Amino acid sequence: MLKLAPRAARFSILAKPSCPAQPSHPARARQRPLVQGALALLLGLAGSLAGLEAVAADETRDYHYSDAHLHFVDFFQQGDGLGALLDAMDEAQVDHALVTGIGVAKKWQQDAPKKPRYYMGDDAPVYWYSGTDYILAEALTRAPEPVQARFSPFITGFNPTDLNAADEIRQLMAIYPGFWKGIGEVFTRHDDLTRLTEGETPRANHPALMKVYALAAEKGLPVMVHSNITSKREGHEGLYLEEFESAVRDNPETTFIWAHAGTSAELNRRLGRMTWLHGEIERMLETYPNLNIDLSWSVLEPYLLDDEGQPRSRWVALVERFPQRFVLGSDVVGRFGSVGDILASYTPFLDALSPQAARNVARDNFLRWVDLPVK
Repeated sequence: MLKLAPRAARFSILAKPSCPAQPSHPARARQRPLVQGALALLLGLAGSLAGLEAVAADETRDYHYSDAHLHFVDFFQQGDGLGALLDAMDEAQVDHALVTGIGVAKKWQQDAPKKPRYYMGDDAPVYWYSGTDYILAEALTRAPEPVQARFSPFITGFNPTDLNAADEIRQLMAIYPGFWKGIGEVFTRHDDLTRLTEGETPRANHPALMKVYALAAEKGLPVMVHSNITSKREGHEGLYLEEFESAVRDNPETTFIWAHAGTSAELNRRLGRMTWLHGEIERMLETYPNLNIDLSWSVLEPYLLDDEGQPRSRWVALVERFPQRFVLGSDVVGRFGSVGDILASYTPFLDALSPQAARNVARDNFLRWVDLPVK
């Protein structure tokens, strides 16, 4: 986007300090036409710059969004409700949203000094919670049809280490026929959340999830998987990459969305920017046409934008190379007041993309993935 200096600064070169009149001199007389010509040239240049400024202003992009990562409730299965969500979407120009619950619930233990406010608030565990899907389904199915049409609900309330999971999902789809548009966010490797979750450690290539992926392919449902690419102490390599990659590789008919491109806020805090991540994402996109990337939460900084808030050229080039494989999301958890600010924070990166690529990432790609018309 063309950036011009403020108007006063652009015209300051034409303003000359006043000075006393000087006696006429033949050489100076000969110079007057040259000076006048230079001034005319400068005035013409200034006019051209002003015209460019007007064009740039006319081309300011007004983004509409598909929020491709939004949780209707928090880790205590509470939230602001559908009315507040719709208000936030309208204010933020969110036309459509992937909406899902939270597949685990935080336990309030009897020996806790007070009720925890977040899943990391104390050492009490979290447990798999199927009720989250019913909370979401009941809220949406009671809404008018035009409201329902603005959402693509995803199933998340199942234990990804339970070999019964695929059957449970199939049963839920029968209870709400035609309602569910995808599966996820499936929590696998996820920092302290993994440590606190009761039972077997979930991983992206667990046999239970392989059955879920097969069901998703059968029903034509995309699957969003949260699988950290590494642990918070192994920043030099993709410790968990093979778990996720094998799931994508062995299920070529399943459409995958990799939540946060394999990153997390905790990985960012502990490891900083993993410089090798870009190369792995590029390789994966080249190799697996069924893989797509969610850029929400921990990806914007430090990956898409540098320390000065400017787009990183390598990531701009990557998205331009695969313009239909990326989406944005707010990743809010039950509280919706920040949706607009979060999505607007992607504007510098979107502005660095071509207009069509920016529109794809901001809105259209997700609509295509859930077979909705792109207008």
